Amino acid sequence: MKAKEYLQQLKRLDILIKQKNKEVDNLRLKSKSTSSIDYSKEKVQTSPSGEASFVKLIGRIVDLETEISQEINIFVEEKHKIINQIQKLNNADYIRLLYKRYVEYKSLERICVEMGFSYDYIKHLHGCALKDFEDKFLNSTLNNT
Repeated sequence: MKAKEYLQQLKRLDILIKQKNKEVDNLRLKSKSTSSIDYSKEKVQTSPSGEASFVKLIGRIVDLETEISQEINIFVEEKHKIINQIQKLNNADYIRLLYKRYVEYKSLERICVEMGFSYDYIKHLHGCALKDFEDKFLNSTLNNT
């Protein structure tokens, strides 16, 4: 795995969590909406079918909330690990750039402004920082296994 892919996993996890939260919000909204009852049909069941679907809906919400909680725990652990790895680099500019890019999800254009460097220099610095990160953490991991 390349450094860029490794570091981008934080954003991917964050996106997945946000999407599942949105799905839970939609399911909650759906659970609060009322449905009309069709009295023209004979009722054979002892419990209304609407109640069964409501129970399924609530079950799905609970399952999703459990998944979200687990994914948040993974996200927090990975974020802490990656931040610690970034902070172990020796070059202060690499640390600032990688933190802004992969922890704060800022664009290279935004980072240029914040760090006071040209876009071309930031692109070059980004490549060097990724190489240093990869050499220090990813290649050494592959060589030790």
